[in-house]
Amino acid sequence: MKNLVNKKDLKKFGYLSIKVKADIDLTSEINKLRKDKNAVILAHYYQKGEIQDIADFVGDSLALAQEAVKTTADIILFSGVHFMAETAKIINPEKKVLLPDLKAGCSLADSCDPIEFKKFVSEHPDHTVISYINTTAEIKALTDIICTSSNAMKIIEFLPDNEKIIFAPDRNLGNYIKSKTGRDMLIWDGACHVHEKFSLERILELKNLNTDAKIIAHPECEKPILLVADHIGSTASLLNYTKQDNSKKYIVATESGILHQMKKANPQKIFIPAPPKDSTCACSDCNFMKLNTLEKIYKALYYEMPEVIMNEELRKKAEKPIRKMLEISEKLGL
Repeated sequence: MKNLVNKKDLKKFGYLSIKVKADIDLTSEINKLRKDKNAVILAHYYQKGEIQDIADFVGDSLALAQEAVKTTADIILFSGVHFMAETAKIINPEKKVLLPDLKAGCSLADSCDPIEFKKFVSEHPDHTVISYINTTAEIKALTDIICTSSNAMKIIEFLPDNEKIIFAPDRNLGNYIKSKTGRDMLIWDGACHVHEKFSLERILELKNLNTDAKIIAHPECEKPILLVADHIGSTASLLNYTKQDNSKKYIVATESGILHQMKKANPQKIFIPAPPKDSTCACSDCNFMKLNTLEKIYKALYYEMPEVIMNEELRKKAEKPIRKMLEISEKLGL
């Protein structure tokens, strides 16, 4: 294959600077590399539509973690953000895990500093620590049970009624769960920049213009958004709701990438992305998620880099709460 420059130039100029020939069929070449290298491509619902369409599996954080556990591939290419690829590596230490762009971070994960969180946890030694999967390995290593938006409510309800809980890092998800369960929860003050940007005023304006539309929202959204929502749920829950519900129009308050799957599953329905507060654009995108491209996926498979590398001691500590999550999810049939 002679579509790219040689590895000497790669070392000299850096991975992302490598140019791919304009006449290359990226989808065809990705398919060849995937087959030749026994690689699997996992993609989050928030990825660009063209990436979702070439992935072997598309899902939310829980489904992707479950898929990463059972894959027999030698290489896992994770088209998402860093904590997702890191999670795949934590539970697959023997496999090569690739992330197309190492700059694909997460504002929510960044909102929980490991040093400050360790101090917070140490101040409440009688609490069980439940952390959202949208965290770094360092935070996972300080955690008892990992959760996702799909299973967080169920995992907290699975614990004894008198259990004291620390929930991190998303304050909106944590407060939503606390309001629904009435559990004793201390909540870390973190948030996702995408879900905090939605404008209640602009959503209500859209609703007035589309009176037949239902508002559906991710629980990482701020409380005023959740109060006007007809359905609140994880990314997968929102998708399933649009499949099962009889309405024909929806205002969707989560990252706009999910609309691709909603439209594929419901071509006869209309989906309107909820608008953010501080922008003239009509939707709210995660800039980190959108860093991944077909070209970067191709280059990552071709060069087998950038690779996610982890300290083994940290990996083992971070693995325990993930395994606990998967164990509880299996018991609950999630």
